[in-house]
Amino acid sequence: MNLPQPPRRPAPLAAWIAIALLLAGVLGALAGHAALSVALAGLCAIAVLLARVHRLNVRVDNKRFVPDARYRRLRRRTRQLSQQLHALRNAANSVHDAAVLLDGTGRVIWFNRAAGELLGLRRTQDRLVVLSERLRESTLGPWLESGAAKALNDVPAPNRPAVRLGAAMVPFGRHQRLLLARDISDLMRLEQVRQDFVANVSHELRTPLTVIHGYLELLDPQEQPELASVIGEMRVQSERMAQIVEDLLMLSRLETHQPLKEERVSMRALLATLRKEALALSKGRHAIDLQQRTDTDLYGSTRELHSAFSNLVSNAVRYTPTGGRITLIWERTGDGGARFTVEDTGYGIPANHLARLTERFYRVSSSRSRETGGTGLGLSIVKHVLNRHQSQLHIESEPGRGSSFSCSFGSMRLMHPEQAES
Repeated sequence: MNLPQPPRRPAPLAAWIAIALLLAGVLGALAGHAALSVALAGLCAIAVLLARVHRLNVRVDNKRFVPDARYRRLRRRTRQLSQQLHALRNAANSVHDAAVLLDGTGRVIWFNRAAGELLGLRRTQDRLVVLSERLRESTLGPWLESGAAKALNDVPAPNRPAVRLGAAMVPFGRHQRLLLARDISDLMRLEQVRQDFVANVSHELRTPLTVIHGYLELLDPQEQPELASVIGEMRVQSERMAQIVEDLLMLSRLETHQPLKEERVSMRALLATLRKEALALSKGRHAIDLQQRTDTDLYGSTRELHSAFSNLVSNAVRYTPTGGRITLIWERTGDGGARFTVEDTGYGIPANHLARLTERFYRVSSSRSRETGGTGLGLSIVKHVLNRHQSQLHIESEPGRGSSFSCSFGSMRLMHPEQAES
């Protein structure tokens, strides 16, 4: 920071005149012209007086421009700001997360040392370059060009595919943005270990549970009436364990991000199947309505979509008291998409639980879940399936009045009735 300097004025003309007249007076005296010497001496005195006044004005102006006390305060403040800036730069360079400051046009203004390691930026060459162009060969390039509205998770680092990054863009200052990137390789390895463990344990549990359930089916409660209740409870719990294993295996398959086996999904046939399943699970305790308001089909995985929709329907049946109503709706939306909705008149869900419903094994009421046979994995499966189909789950509920679970699909997932199946 450069402090303002006092203005410098050129020597006044009066000073030069005074000097000239002084010399003339001296020469006049030497030449013997007394009158001329007196006149020139008087003019010289006037010129000297004007020069002194001018210097006085300069000193007054200088004091008014930068007083001594203010000048010292500015110098002290400058040193403090310089020290703080140096400390902030050192702190930013000691952080392991990459930070890149961009201007309104996406050009690099500043970046820390970690950005050089994780993003491959070079301090001497990459200042004021457009970051999206600099990283266009990596996954981050298209993301930056699209506006970077949503955070990225588990993407390869530029020039270092083995390093996995999480990246986010946040507003900063006026018309500026800050790109933050973090090395999440260790977290992803731990996540992979967890997925492998769940998949392997679930697969290994399937066989012994099948054997146990088979032997339980061989036991006839009528032959041993005193054990009838015990045998019945063992059958129920073995079936529940088998369902948990199947749900865990389904989640494991969804988390491996295997390519979708996409095809035309006939919604008319799928909705009819869902209604039959709901009637079988309800056993006449509920009124089941189906409202198909459009003949539009979906493009995706029939198996996965059936699993997701079936979980929503079975949850509605489980958590709706006898005499309640369950409605299945398939309709178009105003934005050009379509929506599958399951509405019920059940117990309802308090608002503080809605945000966590898609977590694994999360239950609003553990006792009620045990009574109805829920595994706590259904909505987690729904969320994963919809994510794989670029769709979203919307939940609305009011305690004592019921709930509404909607799956919204974009126009890119719709197939109109007049379209022939390829």
